[in-house]
Amino acid sequence: MKIKEIANKLNISPRAIRFYEEKGLISPVKQEHNQYRTFTEKEIWRLQTILSLREAGMTIEDIKKALAEVDKEDKEELLYYLELQRSVMFSQWLELKQILETTDQMIGLMKQQQSLDLHNIFELAEGSKRLRESRKNWYDKWNFDHKASSHDEYVRNNNDEYQNYEEALDMIVQWVSPQQNEWGLDIGTGTGNLAGKFLTRNIKMAAIDQSKEMLKQCRRKFPNMETKLGNFLAIPYLDEDFDFVVTSFAFHHLTHKQKKLALTEMRRVLKPHGRICIADLMFENRKKQVEYLQDLSEKGMNNTVKAIQDEYYSILTDLLEWFDKNRYITKYHQINDFLYIVYAVPI
Repeated sequence: MKIKEIANKLNISPRAIRFYEEKGLISPVKQEHNQYRTFTEKEIWRLQTILSLREAGMTIEDIKKALAEVDKEDKEELLYYLELQRSVMFSQWLELKQILETTDQMIGLMKQQQSLDLHNIFELAEGSKRLRESRKNWYDKWNFDHKASSHDEYVRNNNDEYQNYEEALDMIVQWVSPQQNEWGLDIGTGTGNLAGKFLTRNIKMAAIDQSKEMLKQCRRKFPNMETKLGNFLAIPYLDEDFDFVVTSFAFHHLTHKQKKLALTEMRRVLKPHGRICIADLMFENRKKQVEYLQDLSEKGMNNTVKAIQDEYYSILTDLLEWFDKNRYITKYHQINDFLYIVYAVPI
């Protein structure tokens, strides 16, 4: 099939086809005597794939990487590129949603006050900017992809960070008390241990994690569970999908500003009476945090201080205050020195 025929068939211009050829995405055979391009069925399929990925917003460079994985028949890597694209698109959608909400607030103020002073404009714009920056500034400085293959073994053998691990997971399931017709979401699922406990009770679950390698391990353990690439700050689901959201040993990887944004995201994807349950490493309050770190410093345990500061332990009172302001009733339980479980239900 010649270039004009394929252009008509796929409803694109010959110029676009030549552009993809120049970028190395397709390699049509050129006839020796006239250098006309001839497209095989394989090249037509590749062009259709390129057009679909471009429609989804994927860059030329990312399409090139994705097609390389197709050529190697590496379905897992191709899945990762598609999931990564979906994750990026959800982040962009949330940003647009935030801009729309900010604009609506300005319109509301204009209608109330018949004017909008510079202070109000600045305040709304700054609030929107802070949310956008909080969402963009998170990155995986702990390299969970590298830890994925040995994560379960590490959890079993680590009596510091993962002390009382199984007890915390079992308590989450007990407190949430899921019903058979409910759908739950596990955020920062890792290899899926918490979600798996719900699955054994025949509860429908979805799970997200920002680490593709953690998700690979999770899918091998629970092949029938829906998993997506995503994180606390841009949950790749639409509004009001879930009956409950759970998370364990993951919330402390967010800064305090990001934690508030994450809680707002959880609320977004929950149905009106959806529950939240968090098991994580926390200090009871800021005074206890200062005293504990000061005590460690005086004992010369500077590496331990750095490790704790690197993890952004939650402050229990801050968490409870957020839930209270957003009309949730809460209960909590301290499992060990740092491990707490918090359960919240909207009023």
